[in-house]
Amino acid sequence: MFEFFRRNKPKKGPIVCARPDHCISRKNIDPDALRVLYRLSDLGYEAYLVGGGVRDLLLGRVPKDFDVGTSAHPNEVRRAFRNCFLIGRRFRLAHVRFGQKVIETATFRASSQSVGDIIAHAAEGPMEDNTYGTPETDANRRDFTVNGLFYDIKTFAVIDYVGGLEDLKRRVIRSIGDPMIRFREDPVRMMRAIKFSSRLDFTIEKNTEKAIRKLHSCITTAAPPRVCEEVFRLFSYGAGTKAFKMMYRYGLLHDLLPDLSDFIDGDGGEDSSTWLYMSVLDRFEKAMHERGYDVPNGLRAAVLYTAMARKIGSRKALGTMLSSLKIPKATYFPAIFMIDSTRRFRQKPADGRWRFVGHRDFPDALDYNRIVARAEGLSEQVLDQWADLYNQQGDEK
Repeated sequence: MFEFFRRNKPKKGPIVCARPDHCISRKNIDPDALRVLYRLSDLGYEAYLVGGGVRDLLLGRVPKDFDVGTSAHPNEVRRAFRNCFLIGRRFRLAHVRFGQKVIETATFRASSQSVGDIIAHAAEGPMEDNTYGTPETDANRRDFTVNGLFYDIKTFAVIDYVGGLEDLKRRVIRSIGDPMIRFREDPVRMMRAIKFSSRLDFTIEKNTEKAIRKLHSCITTAAPPRVCEEVFRLFSYGAGTKAFKMMYRYGLLHDLLPDLSDFIDGDGGEDSSTWLYMSVLDRFEKAMHERGYDVPNGLRAAVLYTAMARKIGSRKALGTMLSSLKIPKATYFPAIFMIDSTRRFRQKPADGRWRFVGHRDFPDALDYNRIVARAEGLSEQVLDQWADLYNQQGDEK
């Protein structure tokens, strides 16, 4: 898939992989992202496709997002696009909107702060300000080498300041810079390393892994909303089992969800029944992703806690997630409903069924019970009857 053998590596500067030597085609880039790139380029600014979008295109995957890096300052981007809005305080970002779609456009950032400043402000999250830099300084501010690649809309070349092309070939997740410093700067990067490793089926480079094992407890200093968001991202693309097993091995699961981690310890560790339910959820996640749907977080939380809930009850089990992770109540209450619905779903539809079938979380509860039934090797015949009843209700409306 990669043909980097003819790339040109000058004595100084980045590795430049010319168009004939890589697989990225403009036809695979979102047309609205191309509009942003071309508009900025035509106005005389540097404009690159950056980050995970470049990584995924080189891997032959369909990127979820197409982000743009540019030399244009935020107000200059806003003047270039009537459909642009600026967000952020510490570092201003331009969101160029096309309907419901957003092309995030960021000005190149300057070099990172000193080690002393990073450690002193670690609890506040990654330090940002409106000090702008160059493509090279911006690349070195990113988290992992495979996310530090740029695609130049003028030359159609891939530009690599951080060794990302080599790590893509090796299928390695490696921190840009010293991981002991970078993870103190932003502990959520440890979770992102696990997410990319599990999702892409890459290994984590040994020094990066050592830093996670040593600094995992720093995750408790990160802002709860960011951590909560990243936890639910671990489920996506059908890689949840691998991701949560890595969280468990490295100690991050115990830091964030200690009751769940303790339950897994007593339930067989690597052989816990938790992983059985999660593996079926992974297959469901893949199927839904292929159909263009997102799995609701309530369903994900319910499956993650199914085995534990069987021992101590749904509210007590998920209450630990609510208190530890500060999950939204819009996630917590549907998860409770799904776990508690199992007894009802194992009985054939009877009187009073319409109120149950009309519950707003009924479709997700039905999916949850199919996941549980498949994990436990049970018949889905009664679930099919409930599904027929739900479809019948829809037809009557």
